[in-house]
Amino acid sequence: MNANDMKNWIVAMLVGGIAVCATFANAQTGTGASDAASAQAEPAAAASQASRPDSALVRDVRRAFTRTTGLNSSNIHVTARDGVVTLTGSVPRESQIQRAGDAAQSVRGVTEVSNKLTLRTSRGSGP
Repeated sequence: MNANDMKNWIVAMLVGGIAVCATFANAQTGTGASDAASAQAEPAAAASQASRPDSALVRDVRRAFTRTTGLNSSNIHVTARDGVVTLTGSVPRESQIQRAGDAAQSVRGVTEVSNKLTLRTSRGSGP
């Protein structure tokens, strides 16, 4: 399962869980217009609770890199601000730019990835 499939699966599970909880809450309290309005407000509340400290995002993105097969993250610098993760530095293969971006996006609390990674050029032996 690739990172995008995993992300879609997690989102589907969260949405399904919220729907089940809202249905259960309505069954416990009875259904009414005010209950429906509060059930619609639940996803917004859950989204605000998902925000995480920048330091936790940086740590977890680095951990995601270590679990990503075929990614050399030794020259990748990670910063985060309000859920936006920025990747700078270089990687030895072009395919690793996308892998790093996907790994960062898969971290809970990351709302956007600014992938500024570049391809590390080989140093020639000179003239």
